[in-house]
Amino acid sequence: MSTASHDTVASPSSWVARWSELIPKGRVLDVACGSGRHSRYLLSQGYKVTAVDRDPQAIDSVRFLQADLEDGSPWPLPAERFHGIVVANYLYRPLFPLLERSLAPGGILIYETFMQGNERYGKPSNPAFLLQPGELWRAFGGLHVIAFEQGRAREPKPAMVQRLCATQA
Repeated sequence: MSTASHDTVASPSSWVARWSELIPKGRVLDVACGSGRHSRYLLSQGYKVTAVDRDPQAIDSVRFLQADLEDGSPWPLPAERFHGIVVANYLYRPLFPLLERSLAPGGILIYETFMQGNERYGKPSNPAFLLQPGELWRAFGGLHVIAFEQGRAREPKPAMVQRLCATQA
């Protein structure tokens, strides 16, 4: 399993909250949404939210699609483009090109997940589910990077993370 405790806190991540204001008003995709903390936040900011997760969720006013993104099934939103895409605490590398293609021109990708070194702080600790240094930047090289961070995070708990905010040119 490549998901790490989706929602250890109910509030949105500070990275998502910081950069979500750049998303043009419109449709936003919350990938591997967990219990929906980012979906709820984005909805409260006036976005039309589509959320995807393998576990069923009921999030008021959010279009939810139950899909296992890792089982080899086709991408559940092949013809749709989003003004924003949010991914937090989830890593499945084969999705990278699909996410980039699903971003509308001028759209914003906000991605935050664990990286190498996180095994010192707990899960995920499997190297297959930890980004290598600079990996998010390289993976989304076709986008214009607005902000990138990597290293030790203190909040909401100590972890090694990578964070990216990028736009579709």
